[in-house]
Amino acid sequence: MQKKEEKEEDLLKELCAGDAKLLAVLGRMLYLDPIAAISSKDLELLLGEAETSIKDGNYEEATRKYRVVMDKAIFEATQKPEERGRYIKIIQDLASKTIHATEKAKERAEKKGLTDHAASLEKNIEHYKFVSKRIDDVVNVAAHFYNEKLAMLGDVGRREARREKIRAMETEAQREAKGEGERREARREARKEMGREARREAEKEEKIIGEREEERREARKEKIQAIEREERQEAWGDKERREARRKKRREARRKEVE
Repeated sequence: MQKKEEKEEDLLKELCAGDAKLLAVLGRMLYLDPIAAISSKDLELLLGEAETSIKDGNYEEATRKYRVVMDKAIFEATQKPEERGRYIKIIQDLASKTIHATEKAKERAEKKGLTDHAASLEKNIEHYKFVSKRIDDVVNVAAHFYNEKLAMLGDVGRREARREKIRAMETEAQREAKGEGERREARREARKEMGREARREAEKEEKIIGEREEERREARKEKIQAIEREERQEAWGDKERREARRKKRREARRKEVE
């Protein structure tokens, strides 16, 4: 996990280009695996759940639910660039609602004398004010980050599919080898009961069977080796694709900040 976190931080540092505040904020907001982490529920449904908490006066719960909605909205904005303007308005509205709910939760915490919690909520307020103020940069960096993560997850998925294919072939080879061994032993036992002439013919047949089994073993071995060669070639291709994406990303970010 630490290695993945380091890679995430390196990517964010690259994308934030020395903007420490942007890096700190997005370090709290973006996910290594957005598909797994971000809710699959419809955006309107998630928003409705947050609004229900507001109506019930449960502001702490509302702030958490608004965060879920915002995560969803930011991710959708990165995947639907043609609707960027609409999503930016949605995210800014969510930031405003989250700030309001957090302020209410902070007031309650202060009344209860929960100073540490109130201070934490104040930091959250500043966090969402920053998001609202720097919404263009937030969405730009999130788009580059999530697109790279999705591409990397695709590389991993293809790599795991190849490895699973190798494992399946190795398992099948072991199963067949075991079956061949059992059949060979059965034939050997059967030959013990044969007469001399029949045994001689059976031994000739055994030699032919053995040659066929060896051919099948070699064929299976060659298939596994071919997939392993493909894995090495694809791994190199993954590296080249990552580098190409990195160059394209840097050029895009350079144009965005100009």
